[in-house]
Amino acid sequence: MHDPAPILFAGDPHRNFNPILRACLALPPGTLILVGDCDCSAPLAQLLEPAVERGWDLRWILGNHDTETEAAYDNLTTHPGDLGLRVTDIDGLRVGGLPGVFKPRVWQPDAPPGYPTRATFQAALRPDEAWRGGLPLFHRDTIFPEDFERLAALGCDILVSHEAPSSHPNGFAAIDALAEACGATLIVHGHHHQSYQAVLPNAIRVRGLGLAEPWLLDRQTR
Repeated sequence: MHDPAPILFAGDPHRNFNPILRACLALPPGTLILVGDCDCSAPLAQLLEPAVERGWDLRWILGNHDTETEAAYDNLTTHPGDLGLRVTDIDGLRVGGLPGVFKPRVWQPDAPPGYPTRATFQAALRPDEAWRGGLPLFHRDTIFPEDFERLAALGCDILVSHEAPSSHPNGFAAIDALAEACGATLIVHGHHHQSYQAVLPNAIRVRGLGLAEPWLLDRQTR
C-alpha cells in the first residue's frame, strides 16, 4: 500500500511564495492548499511554477486581499483550483472551503444578516455598483449565510477558511458551529498571520497559519 501524497497548507502569502516553494520542493508532489490572501502579482501557476512543474496540485480560497484589485483577483481566480464553497476529495479526505470574510453590510454573525444570499444582495445594488455583471469586486470575497447552509449540507473532514474560529481573539464562534455541522475534525485558517494550534469546546482541532507558513498535514493526528 502506497503512502498518501502530502497535503501541504500555506498561510497568507501576501506575494511572498518563497517559503511555500521551499516546502513544496522538499517533499514529494502532493496537494498545496492556500488559505487566502495570495495577492498575486502574476498568475498563480507562474508564481509557483517550480512546484507545478514538480507535480504539485494547487488549490486555493479567496482572502480579503484577493479582491482589492482586478489584477489580484484575476491572477488567482483564473487558476482552476478553487476550493471555495465546495467539498473536494483530496487523497481520501473531504476538504471544504469557506472563502472570504464577514462584512457588516451583508452579515456579522452576532447580528441578523442584512442579506442572506448573493441574489438578494445583488437585487439591492445600484446599477453602478455591479462589476462584470455581478457582485462588486469588493464583495466577491464576502461570506453570506447561504455559504454556511451549502457547506453544512455537503459535509467535510477538514474545513479550510480564511476567517478564524473562536480559538482566535478575533475569530467567530459561527465558524466553530459550521465545522461541527459539516462533521469536520479540523479547521485550518489564515487571515490573522498567527501560527498556533488549539482545540475548540466542540473538540474540533484548529491550526492557524502565519504569514506564508507551510504546514504539512499529519494524517495520523488530524
